[in-house]
Amino acid sequence: MSEPHQHTTHPEIILRLKRADGHLRGIVEMIEAGRSCLDIAQQLHAVEKAISEAKKTLIRDHLDHCLEDAVGPLAREQRSVIDEFKTITKYL
Repeated sequence: MSEPHQHTTHPEIILRLKRADGHLRGIVEMIEAGRSCLDIAQQLHAVEKAISEAKKTLIRDHLDHCLEDAVGPLAREQRSVIDEFKTITKYL
């Protein structure tokens, strides 16, 4: 059996997603209670942002660890392509 795939940011990501899950359940309750569309939209935006940040953290962590391990040591001129790719991910 292979070892679990775990990075230092995974606990942070789990917390974000659990918070978003609780928040999402609250939004369902808001809709069921007939709360205003503005209130609901604001809360949906917050959940969307939390999930997006979790995704970005996961992708950056993957690039910083898994990609680095797979590629191995590179010369400076070759390294710039990887560094640029990592930088562009902030626009995901």
